[in-house]
Amino acid sequence: MEAHRSCLLAAVRPYLMLFSIFAITPPVQSFERNSSKRFWFYLMAGFSCYALVILLMVIYECYVNIVALNRELQVFQVEDFSKVMGSTQKVLIPSMTICSHLNMLLNYRRLKGIYEDIANLEVEIDNAAKDFGGPRHSISFRLILALQVGLWIIVMTCCIPIFTLVALGPYVNWPNKILTECVIIMMQLQSPQYCVFVMLIHELVLRLRHTLLTLQEELMDTSRDRDQLQELCVALRCNQTLLGQIWRLVGDLGSYFSLPMIILFFYNSLTILHVINWAYIKMINPKDCCTYSGLIFLTYLIVNIICFTFLVRLGTCLLLLINLLMACLHSECCIRTYNCFPRLLHEMRRVASDVQMLKLGLREYSLQMQHLQLRFNCCGFFNINLKYFGGVVITLVGYIIIIMQFKLQAFAEAKYKSNFNLSESFIQV
Repeated sequence: MEAHRSCLLAAVRPYLMLFSIFAITPPVQSFERNSSKRFWFYLMAGFSCYALVILLMVIYECYVNIVALNRELQVFQVEDFSKVMGSTQKVLIPSMTICSHLNMLLNYRRLKGIYEDIANLEVEIDNAAKDFGGPRHSISFRLILALQVGLWIIVMTCCIPIFTLVALGPYVNWPNKILTECVIIMMQLQSPQYCVFVMLIHELVLRLRHTLLTLQEELMDTSRDRDQLQELCVALRCNQTLLGQIWRLVGDLGSYFSLPMIILFFYNSLTILHVINWAYIKMINPKDCCTYSGLIFLTYLIVNIICFTFLVRLGTCLLLLINLLMACLHSECCIRTYNCFPRLLHEMRRVASDVQMLKLGLREYSLQMQHLQLRFNCCGFFNINLKYFGGVVITLVGYIIIIMQFKLQAFAEAKYKSNFNLSESFIQV
């Protein structure tokens, strides 16, 4: 890892070490150049054994939770698509762990290249800005990371046990509940890990934009001579080249995070449907709803809606949605900063309309911006932005309505059968 010559990588190093503890990214010490081959071999061998132990633990907890789910389904007598949905949601947990470990194994060199590219780009951007106002002065990148990622990790780690512990049910013992909570936290940390890398790219884009704004101010100086114009052209060309490298870096980042982010979006969406399905089942128990009628049944529903269990399940859904929103929000902020460049180039072209050499350079830069659109996507499956997040929310609302319609029909049939059996018993008497 290039932390010794990159302030940005040094700032994210504690977060990467945290992610490696949960075995979702390789240890940062394995990327250091000054480490010996023997140290690297022992480190990776130990980490591989550690990751294997975590995988076995995840598979075991998946089995325990599936058994508990089946017992709970038998109690409530709702062995319909709830069993399929719940089992799929449980199986996705070890599937995501396996995919994460395979991703670390197969894309180890790609991740190393991402670290090297970030370090090289930071050095080149800072060197290019020395002659034009120096580096960008703003809030410390460490502070921004702490407020936007570190604080969210703390909140998520504290809230996940509060919201999900009740949903595990009475058929899972406390040791398994604690391990299951650790597994859930490990899965949800995929989003903060993605946010850390997006924020690194966003910081590089911000520095390039600062350099371009400085070039715009220099261009508006009417006392410039030919040598100054030539320096501006060279700086503009360097800015264009560095932005193209950032665009390529985003492509490498998308390839590395494609599989984990696809499964994370699918898992969180399915978990939200599963949680709402169970909240609806426990709110309207077919065994209990047949004994209530009229105002009493309405009161029963109101009490269940405002009860603690329902609020906890609502908190679980909001937490999972916010975790996805964080990834989409950071990507959207980076994209909007990147999209500011065409406007700046257009303003510079108006100022440099009388300088042919600068005019051609700005025109080439503008054409590059038209062709190199910045997109954080998952191998072309979907783009990670606010528009896609809105689509996920709308889709979830549609599926929730479908689930409620199925449940209402099933509960109505159960009530009809119960009343019919009760009538037959009276007739026989």
